[in-house]
Amino acid sequence: MSLIQEDRLERAAIPALPGPSLAGVEDYLALLKPRVMSLVVVTALTGIVAAPHGIHPVLAAISLLCIAIGAGASGALNMWWDADIDAVMARTANRPVPSGRVTPGEALGFGATLSAGSVLMLGLTANWLAAGLLAFTIFFYVVIYTMWLKRWTPQNIVIGGLAGAMPPMVGWAAATGSVSLASAVLVAIIFMWTPPHFWALALVKSDDYRRAGVPMLPCVAGPDETRRQILLYAIALAPLGVAPAFIGLGGPAYLAVSVGVGLVFVQRAWVVWRVREGDAARRAAMGLFGFSLLHLFALFFTLLAEKALGVAALPDLLGGWM
Repeated sequence: MSLIQEDRLERAAIPALPGPSLAGVEDYLALLKPRVMSLVVVTALTGIVAAPHGIHPVLAAISLLCIAIGAGASGALNMWWDADIDAVMARTANRPVPSGRVTPGEALGFGATLSAGSVLMLGLTANWLAAGLLAFTIFFYVVIYTMWLKRWTPQNIVIGGLAGAMPPMVGWAAATGSVSLASAVLVAIIFMWTPPHFWALALVKSDDYRRAGVPMLPCVAGPDETRRQILLYAIALAPLGVAPAFIGLGGPAYLAVSVGVGLVFVQRAWVVWRVREGDAARRAAMGLFGFSLLHLFALFFTLLAEKALGVAALPDLLGGWM
């Protein structure tokens, strides 16, 4: 049986409701992927706050809300399209669409409406560059990643990770009407962080992905190659995470935190690469997955804290030494 035939069978297996669903507010909130949205809020806020030109607090709040809603809309559209594979994966089977609490049409309408509304509102309140970047982010996540890359290549997370990395640049553009090297560095950090973060989980959930026909790296290249790639990405991420301290974004606290969490990330990736059998391997992978979330939040929260406290950037503190 071909993968296409299997996809069609799985789509047919999704519970069909005769009319409008009786979904509650919590089901529509679940469509927005609130845990992912929280990461978007932190990284987009960092882009807004770290930008060199001030923005009125009300406009900043509206811009942040638009970026968060745009991210949530992407999640809803992702769940609409992926309902067939979500239905056969244990960790996603209870999502609103595959469980039948929300109909596919409702998820599509909800996501499309929020997508258009968030882009339009951001353009009208901030600027159209930021709105265009948000529209690109939604398009890339829904069309390029969800509809194409996810089911086609084991590099789905590598390429598709650009969508999740864009919020700092969108926030920066909302505040300044432009993009910069500094905003690109923030994007690059998230982009480089995404593969080891998701591949650590994929090592544990590889049977789920294999059953759903999703060509995640452990299913295609095997767990050993996945562990090697995780370690290589972790090594590349460590110095990239420190970079904001030397380009005028971070101060001494950021330098210390970025060095510390970067070294721990590499150490945990090394453990994942070295420990390959039994429950110990599973614990190592999940340990890296959990720490990777702490790692990214630590970097961006530290940048936010320094800005809030008025801490000077490291090049300014060192003056002529840099």
